[in-house]
Amino acid sequence: MSANISRQTPYLFSYRHLIEFAAAEIVRGNVMKKILVTGAQGQIGSELVTTLRQQYGTTNVIASDIRAGQAEEGPFETIDVTDGKALYDIAKKHNVDTIMHLAALLSAEAEANPKLAWDLNMGGLINALEVAKDLNLQFFTPSSIGAFGPTTPKKRTPQETIMRPTTMYGVNKVAGELLCDYYYYRYGVDTRGVRYPGLISYVTPPGGGTTDYAVEIYYEAVRKQQYTTYIASGTYMDMMYMPDALHAIIKLMEADPDKLVHRNAYNISAISAAPEDFAKAIRKHIPDFELAYDVDPVRQQIAESWPDSLDSTAAAQEWGFEAEYDLDKMTADMLEKLRVKQ
Repeated sequence: MSANISRQTPYLFSYRHLIEFAAAEIVRGNVMKKILVTGAQGQIGSELVTTLRQQYGTTNVIASDIRAGQAEEGPFETIDVTDGKALYDIAKKHNVDTIMHLAALLSAEAEANPKLAWDLNMGGLINALEVAKDLNLQFFTPSSIGAFGPTTPKKRTPQETIMRPTTMYGVNKVAGELLCDYYYYRYGVDTRGVRYPGLISYVTPPGGGTTDYAVEIYYEAVRKQQYTTYIASGTYMDMMYMPDALHAIIKLMEADPDKLVHRNAYNISAISAAPEDFAKAIRKHIPDFELAYDVDPVRQQIAESWPDSLDSTAAAQEWGFEAEYDLDKMTADMLEKLRVKQ
């Protein structure tokens, strides 16, 4: 934000004035040049870093995580995102212009450790936003279908709708969306984000999410030709293949800011499926594949509180989002890649 409108300026603007002011303060046509990725060894981060380095150059993408990484693969910093000063120092050291903040505890783990989830998910987020504010950085953090709750419309869930989640993870995501909105309106931080469905990948093993069965089912199909899912038959959830998820981040971050209306919480959607739909798609390649059920009440309850499918019209209209992979195309690619990996 401009120096003449400092943190000391009284917050006396009307809501509409704030929107207009913040929009005017955003740098037009911003293109990422040097990017800090937090949570870089998680499911999204591990693949996003590789994709970003291919596009923007290895030395221009700084991976960071609380766990030590492999420095020979590119710049890496060990960071606890709950330490705001350390996060600021690393961003300053590398002279980054963008933060992609992915460090978080996922849904099932967050429900098992709600206090830890709040401290990490919200504490880390506000620290990262403070760094973006102080250093005038572009900012991305993902939200999730977990932000919705049991009273949300389940089919083609609208971009703007009731959001009353019943999990700590969901509470974190709703609060995070609002916090990013606040930093945009209040300080002019160029914040952007998407609501991810369940993500499916052959690169990184599952990491504590409710939708992880949709990853495990492919691993076990290749290994054993059978799988026992903890989600009940007929339970539909929105899913997306990781290449589409990564492409969405880059496309959104490179989009014209003047066209972004919703900015921090775009619905994006690709596949709405239940466990038996995955089994049917797998049997086209592994005819003897068997699916059994052993329902986990905690994760089942979480799954039932989430949408069956999302309406991603706003993302398509405002920055051209479009998924490439449907269930059959994703299944063929997953099984091919996992056979090579085994």
